[in-house]
Amino acid sequence: METNILVVDDEPEIADLVSVYLRGEGFTVFSCGNGADALETLRREKIDLAVLDVMLPDISGMTLCAEIRRTKQFPILMLTARTGDADKITGLTVGADDYITKPFSPLELVARVKAQLRRYTSYNSAEHKEGDEVLEVDGLFIDRTSHKCSYFGEDVVLTPIEFDILWLLCANRGKVISAEELFETVWGEKYLDRNNTVMVHIRRIREKLEDGVGRPRILKTVWGVGYKID
Repeated sequence: METNILVVDDEPEIADLVSVYLRGEGFTVFSCGNGADALETLRREKIDLAVLDVMLPDISGMTLCAEIRRTKQFPILMLTARTGDADKITGLTVGADDYITKPFSPLELVARVKAQLRRYTSYNSAEHKEGDEVLEVDGLFIDRTSHKCSYFGEDVVLTPIEFDILWLLCANRGKVISAEELFETVWGEKYLDRNNTVMVHIRRIREKLEDGVGRPRILKTVWGVGYKID
């Protein structure tokens, strides 16, 4: 099955380099130099993953990411030239799944693209696999087979990574899971100090769960230790 990737970067050298490596892996790549062309491509084509630069000439990559997240759930990787946490946290907050700091290794980018696509494919698969389960925790219903989630009867729309985090916490109900364990289990990468990725995703999950009248806080932070589902 053809996999379409949208690359949005106003630096032709970077866009071309990323496109060459992704095409070398068999992906179909649509490359755009600005946000307007990217939105037009999204209207015309079925996109399975997007790689967005933070700095674009017309709108910011953050704005573009937020606009995509209004209607799409496919993985989004952000490219940022800044080494600080501000861009990364903002990107994750508006809906990005991962980020890569420039300069980067094209092989690392390809590896992250493949990892996100594996998670997204699993998330959207309708096939039942051995070991799939359904968990119910005090009004929270989460189905690993269909990747559906609801809280007190209201659907909760989660990205693949958010689903994996919530499933891990529900499967370990009452147990505190550290940010390090969450990151290394869900992302499959070594956790580094001062990594705010988990914190931002937890915040997004909590907002979605509590975005309704009368919904109690079920996702708890144990300061200095980690997170748990009561």
